[in-house]
Amino acid sequence: MPLSPIQFVISIVLFCVLGFGIGFILNMILRTTWLPVAVAIIVIVGALAYNQIVPGLIDVIILAFGMAGTIASGLTIHTLRKKGYRMF
Repeated sequence: MPLSPIQFVISIVLFCVLGFGIGFILNMILRTTWLPVAVAIIVIVGALAYNQIVPGLIDVIILAFGMAGTIASGLTIHTLRKKGYRMF
């Protein structure tokens, strides 16, 4: 069943925000900067390998925006730490 354009846009925003939020929380708790990016890559590759599917273009775009949110959380934490903010 194909996605409608509204579902596609909402999925992009949802995955980006989820990637940022989960990555930000993991960065604060674990005090690492790029670990959530590595975990996200492992989860995405593992899920695709487990299901043995070839993702379509829409799936790749949605997952890429989720990864962009995770990378943005790492950059945000890195910038905040550089400016002197302590996270936990």
